[in-house]
Amino acid sequence: MLDEDFARIRAHRNNIHRYRRLLGTRLSDIERQFIERRLAEEETALKALAAQTFQVAFTPPKGQPASSGFGAAVVLRLLSCYC
Repeated sequence: MLDEDFARIRAHRNNIHRYRRLLGTRLSDIERQFIERRLAEEETALKALAAQTFQVAFTPPKGQPASSGFGAAVVLRLLSCYC
């Protein structure tokens, strides 16, 4: 199960990188809108999968509210190193 989750995480990350590269090219307005929408969908899916796969409680730094997404940011940063 964990291997499947890692494979899906890698697929989302690859798609995100691909869409970011495409945004750096010459695109029509409609193509740009489509890619931006797909990029947002992939990022949302990656965050949800990471939260589901790595259910770990993180303590936010002082002065940062618990709902700031600190834990998700840490997990995504770790994933970028290992996937």
